[in-house]
Amino acid sequence: MFRGLATISFYADDLAAAKRWYTQVLGVEAYYAYPKEGPPAYIEFRVGDYEHELGIIDARYAPPRRGDEPAGSVVYWHVDDLRGTLARLLSLGAEEHLPITHHGDGSGFSTASVVDPFGNILGIMNNPHYLSILAGGPVGETA
Repeated sequence: MFRGLATISFYADDLAAAKRWYTQVLGVEAYYAYPKEGPPAYIEFRVGDYEHELGIIDARYAPPRRGDEPAGSVVYWHVDDLRGTLARLLSLGAEEHLPITHHGDGSGFSTASVVDPFGNILGIMNNPHYLSILAGGPVGETA
């Protein structure tokens, strides 16, 4: 049974640059690095209201990709200001992957995604369900 998001793993050829970029994007420092001695092969941030984990791994350890396209799955992070967050990511060197797209019946679910400077797809979303859960509302209800 799936119980919730544990860790999102991204890969980067230049882990030090990825650490700087994501520190700027997220507004928090990585709380963990491995190994502790020498240059890390893995860093991890805790992000957001539930401290979800974003791990960035040296690309030497990445599973093989197909072609030169960004890797498959897109994980969406809830953000309060979709347009502003997208603009900020683009200003920090990300490239647009998919523009802001409104989904469903007009109840407020909207997404966008970028490709970070390291080739990963980073999804952002305005998600009323997330806000309802955060506010203690019942599962399945939107704010």
